[in-house]
This record gives sequence, structure tokens and C-alpha cells, in this order.
Amino acid sequence: MRLSTKAQYAVRAMVSLNLLHEGSPVNLREIAQREDLSLSYLEQLFVMLRRNEIVRSVRGPGGGYVPARPAAEIRVDEIIDSVEETLVPVACMEKDGKCVCSEQCVTRSVWQGLGERIREFLGSITLEELTREARKKMEGISSNENLKS
Repeated sequence: MRLSTKAQYAVRAMVSLNLLHEGSPVNLREIAQREDLSLSYLEQLFVMLRRNEIVRSVRGPGGGYVPARPAAEIRVDEIIDSVEETLVPVACMEKDGKCVCSEQCVTRSVWQGLGERIREFLGSITLEELTREARKKMEGISSNENLKS
């Protein structure tokens, strides 16, 4: 199974948003530059994320986006679901994980079990955990750069 770039970009953008926001709204241009993503594509993703209450938009000067709730309460599977991606391992399964094949399909239970485990795994990871991991990685990079200087 392979997630689309839409799902990958949405998760990356949410980690960047959480890293950058520090209590104030973040302009999508900042995220686009940081992640080297198309601004117009990012705007489309954030419309979906806002619609699904993953982010809130703040209007006016200094406006932008903020997470709609604490990062510890936002799960990766929610982010992916928000951008209308499916977490099913095979084409014969519907978005909710139900198999559309006949009852006689001998591999049905395998694919349903795999789909459940994928959802369970992605549902166990929060935005806060990913942000913490990103900060550690960034600190490691900057300490390595300091050592080279």
C-alpha cells in the first residue's frame, strides 16, 4: 500500500504548522517554503483540513492557520482522512474498511485485518509526537552544523 502525496503533504504541513505556530497564526507561505511545497496545493489541503476541524483560520493582518485543538489530540489518521485519502490496502475495500468482494473471497479477512492494523497504527500517532520528533531532528542537525564550524 502506498499513501498519496496528498496524505504525505498534509501530515508534513501539519507538523510544520505545529512547529512554527508558537501561539500565533502561521501563513501558508511559510509552510510552503519550509516544506518546498506548492502554495496553491497547500491552500487546497488546508481548505479540507479546516473543513474537518483539524485547523482554524485566522483572518486579518498577521492571520494564517493554527491547529484547531491541542496537538496531542490530533491523530495522523484524522489528518489523512481529512484530505479524503483512504487507508485501505486494496482496491476492493471501501473507505470504511468494508470489503466489496463476495463472501467467497478467500483473502478478504487478510485485507480487512491489514486495513484495521494500518488504521490502528496511524491512529496511535499524534501530531504532538511527530512535532517532538521533528524538533529532536532539527536540534541534531543544528548541533552537527555547530560542530563543523
